[in-house]
Amino acid sequence: MRYMYILLLLFLFAGCGAEKQMVVIPKKMTPEWYMHPPLSTTTALYAVGDGQNKEEAISNALSLMVATLSVSIASQFSAKTVVKEGALTTKDATYTNRVQSDVQKIRISNYKLLESEKLGFKNYIVLIKLNKQKLFLSMKKEIDMNFELYEQKAEELSKTDALKLLAFYKSESDKLHYLQNMLLVMGVLNQKFSSESYLKKIKDVTHHYENLLLKISFSIRSNTAASNLKPVIAKGLSAKKYRIKDERSIYHFTVYIQSNIEQASAYGFTLARTAIFISTKDYKGSIIASNKLNITGQSGEGFAIAKENVAFRLNNLVEKEGIKKVLGM
Repeated sequence: MRYMYILLLLFLFAGCGAEKQMVVIPKKMTPEWYMHPPLSTTTALYAVGDGQNKEEAISNALSLMVATLSVSIASQFSAKTVVKEGALTTKDATYTNRVQSDVQKIRISNYKLLESEKLGFKNYIVLIKLNKQKLFLSMKKEIDMNFELYEQKAEELSKTDALKLLAFYKSESDKLHYLQNMLLVMGVLNQKFSSESYLKKIKDVTHHYENLLLKISFSIRSNTAASNLKPVIAKGLSAKKYRIKDERSIYHFTVYIQSNIEQASAYGFTLARTAIFISTKDYKGSIIASNKLNITGQSGEGFAIAKENVAFRLNNLVEKEGIKKVLGM
């Protein structure tokens, strides 16, 4: 047993006295495909990206790919604009920036991951490829589906009240503006593509909205206590380009305002505590929207001024929240 202890001690001393050797991990060289990625061709786009993980690297590569498309479209648009004194007009420049911004929203899902490598801790690099024709076809499918859904919804709403239909046309017009920029991308991806039929459809939606807006009119009725509130509602409707006019048509609506006012006082001020009920009726007399508001006006100069303060506060509410919300639409 004593002999075994001596051997163990000798082994430990020998281990402590041995010189420690450093392990050197050779640094990975950045691959050629990342330093000099393939150039995009007439049929394919290439992009590289890096990130803390593979998913982030791919996301950054896709962003770069979309940015390349954006620059191409902006350059194409700029070439078609009239250049004055060696620079684009402010309007043209603003449009170009907006187009680039909208193009950045395009999502690409049908890419191919060609290369992926981990260079070190939290350092991944990738090379992706995108087939232009596949992206073109996916975008065309998306646009066709949007127009199909638009036509179905327009048919469903054709017999509803004019305000709902107008709101629908406005919403679709805003959405189709984005699709118009997608058409620009499709033109870059496929030189033979003609966007004429799609642009006509977009123009038709805008015309439907503008023509319907011209037909819609409002009249405003109130009890005596709410007479000072009528100009506020009229102003809010006019700001949305609605006509204020008494007429008989299926596009006419009437806003009714009823107020109950109680006089009170507090801290030396005269108060006008006002309960306001607003209802909007269509040409058939059916209520399509309603709202109830409680507004207290105040003044140090008497009850009449306190009532006018109610109108002032209602006007502030219309400007802040919008006339549609005040009417309960």
